[in-house]
Amino acid sequence: MTEPVRLTTYARGGGCACKIPPGELEIMVAGLGPATGTAELLVGLDHGDDAAVVRLDERTGLVSTADFFTPVVDDAYDWGRIAAANALSDVYAMGGTPLVALNLLCWPRDVLPLELAREVLRGGQDVAREAGCHLAGGHSVDDDGPKYGLAVTGTVRPEELITLDAGRAGVPLSLTKPLGVGVLNTRHKATGESFPEAVATMAALNRDAARAAVAAGIRCGTDVTGFGLLGHASKLARASRLTVAIDTARVPYLAGAREALRDGFVSGGSRRNLDWVTPWTDFGAADEAERLLLADAQTSGGLLVAGEVPGAPVVGELLPRGEHLVVLR
Repeated sequence: MTEPVRLTTYARGGGCACKIPPGELEIMVAGLGPATGTAELLVGLDHGDDAAVVRLDERTGLVSTADFFTPVVDDAYDWGRIAAANALSDVYAMGGTPLVALNLLCWPRDVLPLELAREVLRGGQDVAREAGCHLAGGHSVDDDGPKYGLAVTGTVRPEELITLDAGRAGVPLSLTKPLGVGVLNTRHKATGESFPEAVATMAALNRDAARAAVAAGIRCGTDVTGFGLLGHASKLARASRLTVAIDTARVPYLAGAREALRDGFVSGGSRRNLDWVTPWTDFGAADEAERLLLADAQTSGGLLVAGEVPGAPVVGELLPRGEHLVVLR
């Protein structure tokens, strides 16, 4: 019998943990302003929001984003679903609705069978269909390692935009998905153990949470992905010129996450996240394990929004800017 292909063995990092570290990324793009276009740019490079937005008319903004990554699970179909949900999330995180997407596929065609690539594309297609988003073609490259994602275009009402810089002191913070997929994915890559709850969480769309946030009048937020909860909270705090307070006891985690951390399954991306946020974070009584979980690099994580969303736990609040960008309580 042919041994099943373990896609994660073809990736140096898995999912959003393979991102260029946030500190290095900031240095790389410093001074690179957006190219001048004819449409009014509503959201650009200023704060590192989840997508770019240009105004089409008084009632419509065009949302544009792209996101792709290396295999985060061994199953090709599930990887396609997760990567598609992750890319679509950028539009949802801005308060928008995805309309059309294009596949972005890198594939080592002399190493991995094309049948596996088809399964990846099928997974992306099924999630795009669930989102009501056209998936119409794309672009492929013969590459040393497999990578997959989407370029997504959507729309948003300008008055309903959700951005990093719209926070107000005194507003609660809600988190719409549990943390822990990073350490579980790292365990999966090392051991082959499967974690169906983590896969289901990553493949789930942020559509309903985004709709609820927009309906509640929420205008500040982001999704929690490769920079971990602490990293994305730091970006929100900096953009809004506030301090984010996180109540560590209220943060939800997937089953098995703490055990995976205890057993040493922590990605390099998560450790780099923690190093990056340490200078401006007051960790309070949080120990090293708690800090690593809060910095854990998520793939297709939930929304972190300034306001209350039905069914999502309140995990902290926005405070007037203090000595630190982030405070753990």
